[in-house]
Amino acid sequence: MNKLKSFCNENNYPISEKQLAQFETYYEMLIEKNKVMNLTAITEKEDVVLKHFIDSVSMVFSVTKVDGLKDKKLKLIDVGTGAGFPGIPLKILFPDLDVVLLDSLNKRVNFLNEVILSLGLKDIKAIHSRAEEGGRNKELRDHFDIAVSRAVANLPILLEYTLPFVKKNGYFISYKSGEVDEEILNASHALKCLNGDIVEDIRITLPDSDIKRSFIVVKKTAPTPKAYPRKAGTAKKEPL
Repeated sequence: MNKLKSFCNENNYPISEKQLAQFETYYEMLIEKNKVMNLTAITEKEDVVLKHFIDSVSMVFSVTKVDGLKDKKLKLIDVGTGAGFPGIPLKILFPDLDVVLLDSLNKRVNFLNEVILSLGLKDIKAIHSRAEEGGRNKELRDHFDIAVSRAVANLPILLEYTLPFVKKNGYFISYKSGEVDEEILNASHALKCLNGDIVEDIRITLPDSDIKRSFIVVKKTAPTPKAYPRKAGTAKKEPL
């Protein structure tokens, strides 16, 4: 975990021994559960620390629009969280966050609940739901200051999955790898339909690596029209 500690220190955000221990426990639980269900193809400790933990939290030190994450009790939803990335690392590092982890596979949600319990995390819950169903849930729709996602899908699809959760003037932050210019270009119609506006496009390289990461920051300018999200599977088959 030394690389994670150094990364936080370099960004003027010291990480405590308790937090490092939580990351250590999370890693151990991830690897153990990965023996019986597919959570991650990345299992070497140094790789997990860089490609999952540092990658998850690097958004906070890169995106100026979410500086308040460090000192405010914001509501954040991680859509398509999988094994808990980026939601759990963000929660460990910023305990005041109020976090919802959303995933469509119940086995993963059960694992996430085990992690939450074992790490003693408060104000965080895992919910079993497809994004399209969650986006129409009155308790979740228009509820969050920030939505994040590392899910692998094109930006127009992700926008329909995530923006319904976000409050007006809140943000969706998409974690992307590789080139994103074409995706941004292709997202113009979806942004118009869903009342979103790209306000930042941040490109970084993860420390001591050649791994490129892009953060596309979308501000929600008005409530999501009632027509969205469309029924399950439609966004993927017929992207906006």
